[in-house]
Amino acid sequence: MKNKIPGIVKIDPWLTPVIEDVNNRYQRFLDQKKRIDSEYGSLSAFANAYKHLGVNYDKKAKGWFYREWAPAAHQLFLSGDFNDWNPGTHPLKKNHDGVWEIFLDYATYKDKFTHGSKIKVWVDAANGFLSRIPAYITRVVQDSDTLNFSGQLWFDEFDWGNDNFKLLKDQKLFIYECHVGMAQEKEGLGTYTEFAEKNLPWVKAAGYNAIQLMAIQEHPYYGSFGYHVSNFFAPSSRFGTPEELKNLIRTAHSMGIAVIMDIVHSHTVKNVNEGLNMFDGSDSQYFHPGPRGIHPQWDSLLFDYGRKEVMQFLLSNVKYWLKEFHFDGFRFDGVGSMLYFHHGNDIIDSPEKYFRDGVEWDAVTYLQLANKLVHKIYPSAVTIAEDVTGMPGLTAPLSYGGISFDYRLGMGIPDYWIKLLKEYKDEDWNIYELWNVMTNRLPGVKTIAYAESHDQALVGDKTLAFWLMDKEMYFHMHVNDQNMVVDRGIALHKMIRLFTIALGGVAYLNFMGNEFGHPEWIDFPRLGNNWSYKYARRQWSLASNPDLKYKFLAAFDKKMIELIRDNAVFDEEYGNQLLMDETNKTIVFKRGNLVFLYNFHPFNSIYDYAFSVPEAGRYKIILSSDSPEYGGHGRVDTSLLYPAVKSEGKDKPEIRIYNTNRTAIVLKCE
Repeated sequence: MKNKIPGIVKIDPWLTPVIEDVNNRYQRFLDQKKRIDSEYGSLSAFANAYKHLGVNYDKKAKGWFYREWAPAAHQLFLSGDFNDWNPGTHPLKKNHDGVWEIFLDYATYKDKFTHGSKIKVWVDAANGFLSRIPAYITRVVQDSDTLNFSGQLWFDEFDWGNDNFKLLKDQKLFIYECHVGMAQEKEGLGTYTEFAEKNLPWVKAAGYNAIQLMAIQEHPYYGSFGYHVSNFFAPSSRFGTPEELKNLIRTAHSMGIAVIMDIVHSHTVKNVNEGLNMFDGSDSQYFHPGPRGIHPQWDSLLFDYGRKEVMQFLLSNVKYWLKEFHFDGFRFDGVGSMLYFHHGNDIIDSPEKYFRDGVEWDAVTYLQLANKLVHKIYPSAVTIAEDVTGMPGLTAPLSYGGISFDYRLGMGIPDYWIKLLKEYKDEDWNIYELWNVMTNRLPGVKTIAYAESHDQALVGDKTLAFWLMDKEMYFHMHVNDQNMVVDRGIALHKMIRLFTIALGGVAYLNFMGNEFGHPEWIDFPRLGNNWSYKYARRQWSLASNPDLKYKFLAAFDKKMIELIRDNAVFDEEYGNQLLMDETNKTIVFKRGNLVFLYNFHPFNSIYDYAFSVPEAGRYKIILSSDSPEYGGHGRVDTSLLYPAVKSEGKDKPEIRIYNTNRTAIVLKCE
């Protein structure tokens, strides 16, 4: 295998110096997969741990088994409502694999060990005699008085009905990134049920065909945005019951909307009371011991991906959410952080650095196994990598030496827009740089483009709308209020989004509310804001108010999504550049069967502006960001047909059009 040229090297000869490293990466995956198959029969069977560990009812034995992996513990005791929280009456027995077990027969405990009752496990270990939440628990609730968390028995029998929704092969994704808790306008927690009833219709009407749900896995601190997970198998009880989450997913499926879960396997909370830290008394059960097990920027713990039981825990978690909740795939958080010991903070500018310097090989193998498992269970499911490193082969097949994600997030795009708005005057924007940032991706690497996500909306940063209009949004968003700052902001907000979706990738993502320029940042309840929910919500009424300009941005976004979807724009991997005019800050390109023209100039509007197109014919403007229904000035006549004809001395037919400043125009040949 050492001499074999991997597929990703054939595609990208720049990787030639690391042929052996790429082959070794694939071999490590094959070796680990072989070990799993040999011991468990298959990867899918290996990922059935959630059916064995934790609390499970055994029909043959007629009772419940509770099992917990805690190899370094001295003794475990189960306690809860069923035994009046006595910490010593129900000891577990330990087997040779470090798994502790207790059996509760149905006849004795049917009226005590009941649906909704609470449990914990007392662990006697090197760090003391502590009550802990079972690692594989499927529901965790917080006591309103003490604020302590407990495991809760949850024996639901949800009827999925005829839910057999599956993403189509090569489905073009328009993803609406959502947070259930802050999805309502009220100052308080939103619920799964409210989201299903109020938000899904908005998503459907806006033209998106997938939602990406954040903060599903239970997390003790709400302000972590769901990224400091404590209980990996428990859907957050803040938003409702597991059945209500399942109903949300079933409802989305009935509307043709896929549901992607934001899964966090990159790290976990340090919390001892709620999480996995020091569960068996050691710092090396689920995590690397010492400094290697601590993420310096996130103040969290890092999994030991090379340990069999940890791999099994995480892979079982993947299968659990797919099978039990019918999720259609995952956005894996923090992939760049997982791949390297430097967590993506070092500059990587050579093949050798990608494959040799500080690579966390166990994490790479885990991600390969996770992708293999997802696609084995549901071939149509999608996996998305949040990766800042640009690791080669991230979306390539395993057999090519890749990691086998379906998509990567184009994380450089939103960073670029923010940098541009923060540091440069409009007249200093470089159109060649604009083009390069949008197209800077390797062939075959399916990229999700986005102008902004939740990251840019958090307190401490600003959304694009806020960077563009700032405080003026509070005073000048009435339709009859003319304001130069707001006019510029609305014009560029539309152009930036259309430029990103039309050129930046083969899928698109938007964070909820950003499509209509939601005016405020996200600030979760915390001590610093007196535990207020004022900024942890979405003001949908702004977009539906006919007297406010937010409606223009919402209408434009809807039309933009429809246009890209209905004209097969994502079927072509890249745009075909037709014109770059630095003087007038104008870019023209063709993608799919559409021609896109962008004039980013702050004031240059040119009559009778000529540019070449690939084919002769009559072109119709099917979208102009300057149209009055989108908050524009109506300077471009969209009712006309624009003939493309060859002029003397020209190789290609030309269109002549009024090229107005700060305007995006989309044309289609009839």
